[in-house]
Amino acid sequence: MKKKIEFRSQCPISTALDIFGDKWTLLVIRDLLFNEKNTYGQFLDSEEKIATNILADRLNLLEMAGLISKEKHPDSKAKVLYKLTKKGVDLIPVLVEIIAWSEKYHEVHPYAKEFAKALKKDKVGVIKGLFQNFKAN
Repeated sequence: MKKKIEFRSQCPISTALDIFGDKWTLLVIRDLLFNEKNTYGQFLDSEEKIATNILADRLNLLEMAGLISKEKHPDSKAKVLYKLTKKGVDLIPVLVEIIAWSEKYHEVHPYAKEFAKALKKDKVGVIKGLFQNFKAN
């Protein structure tokens, strides 16, 4: 039986932070959204080098929170595919704003700089495109 998340309060910021307020959870979501990663091994290969026990915990938390789902891997019985649910995909605007804020105030990867330029030209269009990409998959 899956545990439920125990929220500290009904404050919407606190509730969100109870789900993705650590330094790893949004990176897993980032990898699902922007880097087309969807297996445990692919998440482990990310630049930030998340530890296996932390990754397992964060994937469990994200599933418990309804942000991701697990599916059987079509090529391997030993692997699982992780996919964003609608609830997870609805974090696109949050991640877009984090990228824009980080690019404004910090040195970021060249890809993030290009992404931020596109946001400055047409933020609504970029966000719509990201949503449409996930509807198509």
